Amino acid sequence: MSNTRPDLSTALWHKSSYSSGDGGECLEVADGFAGVVPVRDSKNPGGPALTVSENAWATFVAHVAR
Repeated sequence: MSNTRPDLSTALWHKSSYSSGDGGECLEVADGFAGVVPVRDSKNPGGPALTVSENAWATFVAHVAR
């Protein structure tokens, strides 16, 4: 596995369709990065972003959905 961080400068970020849109606690994700899912805090779009494996993201989403 590569430890190279993807270039997120052109990432197209989006919030969940379940987001209330009122500026609350939301995560944004970016699609189109092979093997990883970039995640950031919607309240701090210029701040740091995490990249998690696609498998870890799928596990997280499955647990949240429960």
